[in-house]
Amino acid sequence: MRNRPTAGRARLALAVAVVLGGGALTALPAQAAPAADGLTVQYRTSASGATADQTEPWLKVRNTGSSTVQLSQVKIRYYFKADSPNTSYRFACSWAVRGCSAVTGTFGTLSNPTATADRYLEVGFTSAAGTLAPGADTGDLQLRFYQSNWQTLRQSDDYSFDGARTSYGDWDKVTAQLAGATVWGTAPEGNDPTDPTDPTDPPGGGQTLFDDFDYGSHTDPALSAHGWSVRSNSGGPGVPGATWDPSKVTFASAGGNSVMNLETSTAGTGASTTQTEVLTKSMKFRNGTYAARVRFSDAPKSGPDGDHLVQTFFTINDLKAPMADDYAEYDFEYLPNGGWGEPSNILYTTSWETYNPDPWQAVNQHSEQRSSYAGWHDLVVTIDDGAITYYVDGQLFGTHGAQYLPERPMSINFNQWLIDLNGQTSTTPRAYDQQVDYVLHVKDQVLTPAEVAAKIAGYRAAGTGFVDEVPAS
Repeated sequence: MRNRPTAGRARLALAVAVVLGGGALTALPAQAAPAADGLTVQYRTSASGATADQTEPWLKVRNTGSSTVQLSQVKIRYYFKADSPNTSYRFACSWAVRGCSAVTGTFGTLSNPTATADRYLEVGFTSAAGTLAPGADTGDLQLRFYQSNWQTLRQSDDYSFDGARTSYGDWDKVTAQLAGATVWGTAPEGNDPTDPTDPTDPPGGGQTLFDDFDYGSHTDPALSAHGWSVRSNSGGPGVPGATWDPSKVTFASAGGNSVMNLETSTAGTGASTTQTEVLTKSMKFRNGTYAARVRFSDAPKSGPDGDHLVQTFFTINDLKAPMADDYAEYDFEYLPNGGWGEPSNILYTTSWETYNPDPWQAVNQHSEQRSSYAGWHDLVVTIDDGAITYYVDGQLFGTHGAQYLPERPMSINFNQWLIDLNGQTSTTPRAYDQQVDYVLHVKDQVLTPAEVAAKIAGYRAAGTGFVDEVPAS
């Protein structure tokens, strides 16, 4: 994490935004269970050759049940054989009746490869896609995917492909899930789409770190034994003269789950400012899926509001030298009161290639949304061989290019700190809270937000509060 220049639009983020809010620890919102009956999926191809520049599965989803379906709870999987073990793919939506912005596409690896499938494209919908009434269908989903290097691909050996299907018809070689239950189609043998809910069987065999943050205090021996460090050393980012106070990292129960709380406070001077950070002691995390459930806040739990606060969840490694090309950092950062030239609340996601601290120069890509994110949010970032993809509450937030992919492993971090003291000049003490419900990393596997939620539910149903299978780098 670094201090950014206050000038202009250098938004170079150093931390992933995931914070929790002010006030007392509050219960996690319940997630409603969907009503479900049945779906069918119709398929045709717009690229029928044995080889093609890109595979073009066009799909329609029909509600064959008697209840209205939320499309955000529907997932469709198209199964295919990768052209080589290291091939990476990109997804695109050419046109959709519901709007391409409401359609998502992510890739996964099958736990049990077959002669015709070792990968799948999972198609989902954001809440903007709306609902599907009984008897209705989505209309066209004109989708495509291609190799990241744009080499010709072979599709004649793909499980879900049929070059003879040039008009829509029911196709059971794609599967559909509704709220995690498979309601249509047959997956390649040994690959039930619901398998990722098994907490002991991560998709594709990826090793997992999961922590429910069930600890007594920052001095709990288990916290260190589980690989976490609570920061106490001086230095940036943040207000000059501020300290990092381990005692302000506490743990409590909220809504039946254990929650980690990070408190940051100030009385308007550097000497009175205390900040908080919790990070893994090991840099052993690289490609795969990262997720955390955090609570952002727009107001302090006590004292006057207005400080330029940063609430984060991020991965990072060390900068070996100015502009070193093996640096990496992937951030969620929430600024409830603005800062870095922004006048009010803003959520950033940022992928870093490198930077020079003095004079300031940075190479990164970011996405942002200028609105309030107060409350609990599910944050997911996936890193594969082709892109870095960020999700907030199951919806795509931003996709960043391959030039920002990590060359070295990283640590996983949460912190809360003050950019400066210009947002609120009062000397009245004030304090802010950031809360974290859980953290998850699955090594070398890209999970959808729905798969992340299912995996967390599986761990909790099994009574598993911590697991770390990720090998040292």
